[in-house]
Amino acid sequence: MVEAIRFRDDDTHEEPAVSLEAFLDQSNATAVRIEPGEDARLLIPLLDRLALIDVSFPAFGDGRGYSSAQILREAGYKGELRASGDVLVDQVAYMRRCGFDAFAPDAAIDTKVMEEALGRYDEVYQGTTDNRAPIWKLRHG
Repeated sequence: MVEAIRFRDDDTHEEPAVSLEAFLDQSNATAVRIEPGEDARLLIPLLDRLALIDVSFPAFGDGRGYSSAQILREAGYKGELRASGDVLVDQVAYMRRCGFDAFAPDAAIDTKVMEEALGRYDEVYQGTTDNRAPIWKLRHG
């Protein structure tokens, strides 16, 4: 099993994530898994119940999970937001900008390469949930 990568100081949430459908039908789960195509907005009224939201990336080219992360963070979710599945090292910086703070990749990620990638660029081109000002705004106000 590949070791998870976390950018959080709290304890790892050990409860297995249930499907979105199962979560919506029960009241005691604190971890949910969102699959591509599922509507993350359904969780917004229930965010205070969740310690972990696991967003599935079955293929590296399927970017729908980025939108789910952005929606959840903009709605105020503060818990662990984990990207799992076919997560590649070159995606981590973009996923972090959208709000992911934990990763459970199918294949191991070299942490040295990941740290280099995360620190490579000082400026960004678009705004996201990390509140970094885009380069155009820095240049033109």
